[in-house]
Amino acid sequence: MQSLFILIIQIIDLYIWIIIINAILSWLVAFNVINLHNQFVYQIARALDGMTEPVLRPIRNILPDLGGIDISPIALIFGLFFVQNLIREYALSGALFGG
Repeated sequence: MQSLFILIIQIIDLYIWIIIINAILSWLVAFNVINLHNQFVYQIARALDGMTEPVLRPIRNILPDLGGIDISPIALIFGLFFVQNLIREYALSGALFGG
C-alpha cells in the first residue's frame, strides 16, 4: 500500500512542475520573449493550459481580484503541498493502518 502512496506523491510532484512551467511560459508569452505563432510553442502552451486550467479556474473564482496578478497557481501549489504532507504524515507513517 505504501507504493501506491509514493506513486501519488510523485504524481503530485510532477503536476506541481507542470504548474510552474505553465506559469513561466505564460510570463514569457506576456513579455514577448517567446511567440505563440511558433506551432511547437503553441502546442506546448495549449497542452499545459489544458492540464492546469480545469483545476485553476475554480480557485480563480474564489480568490479576490488583485488587479491582474494571478496567484491561483501559488494557491494550488500550497494546496498540493498540504495534500502531500497529509499523505506522508498519515499513510506512510502507518498511522492509518495501525502500524
